[in-house]
Amino acid sequence: MNRLGRKRKERNINADHSKVCFKPCGIRANQLEHIILYEDEMEAIRLADFESLYQQESADKMRISRTTFSRLLESARKKVADALLHQKAIKIEKRNS
Repeated sequence: MNRLGRKRKERNINADHSKVCFKPCGIRANQLEHIILYEDEMEAIRLADFESLYQQESADKMRISRTTFSRLLESARKKVADALLHQKAIKIEKRNS
């Protein structure tokens, strides 16, 4: 399948967050709906919320534009909020190119 548009820029991700899953207590994993949080979204949360870096600093570390970083962070926060509010599991995976 041919992709239209620009080629995806390689993103610098400091840690391997793949193969990690979080779920609400007391509910079996097979009974839960899952949310997929991609590694680059997890890295955006780590840099902005855990490391308390400004968006421009975080974007520079990931080697992406500030606007792209902002979109990643917004998407990640929305997914995490959805999972917390609606008792969904969170799986962290690598994004397919």
